[in-house]
Amino acid sequence: MKKMILPVLAVISFVFANAQNNGQTIKGKWLIEANTNFGAASASNTGIQFTSFSDNGGSTFNIGTEVGYFIMDDLSLKVGLGYGSVDKGGDSESFDSFSYKIGAKYYIIGVIPVQIDYNGASTDLNQDPSYFGVQGGYAFFLGDMVSIEPGLRYNFSLDDRFHKDAFQFNIGFVIHL
Repeated sequence: MKKMILPVLAVISFVFANAQNNGQTIKGKWLIEANTNFGAASASNTGIQFTSFSDNGGSTFNIGTEVGYFIMDDLSLKVGLGYGSVDKGGDSESFDSFSYKIGAKYYIIGVIPVQIDYNGASTDLNQDPSYFGVQGGYAFFLGDMVSIEPGLRYNFSLDDRFHKDAFQFNIGFVIHL
């Protein structure tokens, strides 16, 4: 038990020391975020993603960004836009998508971002996916204006006829203004 006390105290000290984020998440501030997404490919994506399918030579490309405004300390309302292209490989049909996201992001003790959102896409295939997304992670503040935020995300499909739930690992790059 004594061996556990020092590591636990070190982790708690690190969290609270990092929680002094110099006001990046206070009311009236803005954030601009770009995410890299690893995991399930999705037509609805406002992050940056390159995926290659090994079974049929297909690939996915997405690029986008999100912007947020802090309506109160630690709580921002966010919107995101993105563009994607999916090439299923072989003789399968390829398509383009326009992605969107609207949601809220809350920073618990200033360094643990949790997010909920509605996101979806408009595609060429008339199979437009929509999801309810939840995300959580940790914010490493590198200075007064930049943070790196690794996290886990789960998108619950709102129409599973064409699209399934998606689990992703994200690394967010955030500029705080």
